[in-house]
Amino acid sequence: MRYRLTFIAGLALGYVLGTRAGRERYEQLKKAAQQVSQNPAVRNATETAAQTGREFAGKAYHSVSGRVEEKVPASVAQRVRSLRERNGHGDDWGTTNT
Repeated sequence: MRYRLTFIAGLALGYVLGTRAGRERYEQLKKAAQQVSQNPAVRNATETAAQTGREFAGKAYHSVSGRVEEKVPASVAQRVRSLRERNGHGDDWGTTNT
C-alpha cells in the first residue's frame, strides 16, 4: 500500500509540474530529445550496445539451452525445435540488425 501511495503522489506531482510548465516547455524537451537521438555518436553507441546485447543473449541462450533441454519433457523440446526450424533458424530474439 505504501508503494501505491508513493506512486500516486509522484504521478500527481508530475502532472501538476507538467501542466505548469506548459506546452512550450514540452516542445523544447521534445526537440532536445530528438537532437540527442539523431546525433551520430549516440546512434553508434546505441547500435553497439544493441549488438553486444544480441551477442550476449545468443551466448547465454546456447549455454542454457543445452542444460535445460535435458530437463524438459521431450514433447516440449520437440515443439521448440520444430518452431525454430519453421522460422528458418533466423534471429532467435526477434530483433533485426538496424
